[in-house]
Amino acid sequence: MRVVFMGTPEFAQTILEALIDSNHEIVGVVTRPDAVRSRGKKLISSPVKQCALDHDISVLEYSSLRSDEAYEALAALNADVFCVAAYGAILPKRILEMPHFGCLNVHGSLLPRWRGAAPIERAILAGDEQTGIGIMRMEEGLDTGAVAKTCTVDIDNIPATELSHILALQGGSALVQVLDVLESGELLEWCPQPNDGVTYAEKLTKGELDLSPDMPSLEAKRCVQASSEHHPSRCVVAGKELTVVSASLADSDVTVDMGQVVFLAKRLYIGFEDGVLELRTVKPAGKKNMDAKAFAAGIHGIKQGGICWSSING
Repeated sequence: MRVVFMGTPEFAQTILEALIDSNHEIVGVVTRPDAVRSRGKKLISSPVKQCALDHDISVLEYSSLRSDEAYEALAALNADVFCVAAYGAILPKRILEMPHFGCLNVHGSLLPRWRGAAPIERAILAGDEQTGIGIMRMEEGLDTGAVAKTCTVDIDNIPATELSHILALQGGSALVQVLDVLESGELLEWCPQPNDGVTYAEKLTKGELDLSPDMPSLEAKRCVQASSEHHPSRCVVAGKELTVVSASLADSDVTVDMGQVVFLAKRLYIGFEDGVLELRTVKPAGKKNMDAKAFAAGIHGIKQGGICWSSING
């Protein structure tokens, strides 16, 4: 089957790699244009673009697919199906209707829960026990199409970046299976999404995952779990700006007052209004990731107590 793949971040790259390893022919890749993605202000190619170039696959770069130029470029590829994963742009009706087998989306949730841009992070922040992948037939509505295949994953304490990779691996495998069935001519059952249980996964906003002493400790733990390089979970400890890379709820016998810091038995704790979080891995501003105990070793007088922490905005 002739496939055009559309995607941009690492999640999509993993799915593209599964297609490359399949028996289907990738006739083109569409991704968002190079963008400034680092402090060096250099233009960086998307993970999907780099993967395509590494495999000598033709790349089209569009931030929008509404132009006649984009339409004509896609039509020239004569694809049987378009496969989409975290592309980052809406597909207009005329493009949705272009390929014979339509447009398939690999979506990182158990639809209709968490339609939209940030399904993995929103599932973690909401305390969902499970999430998953759905292979959906795209239509004009936002993630409203019928679903052909789903995979379920327990969230547990898996960080968002790791969970995203797990889901992408499952999504790539599921997508190839659906394409195989379509190509064989076998009947594929498309299940319409139910009307109840619909939720929307809005994009994360800047600073949304930052920590504050007056927030519930469970909410803080979920903020850290949902965080990533692009949306870090930050706070200020002993006057030093800090990204909390990993953390866990402390045992019930550990007591730390709200806004206070305690270093006990080589473990670093911060207090919230209703509980305590143990910091495990942190990233001080301008430095690399380090164990929390290594960071604590650099705080003068931490063993004597009286050290405070606060939100980024004080």
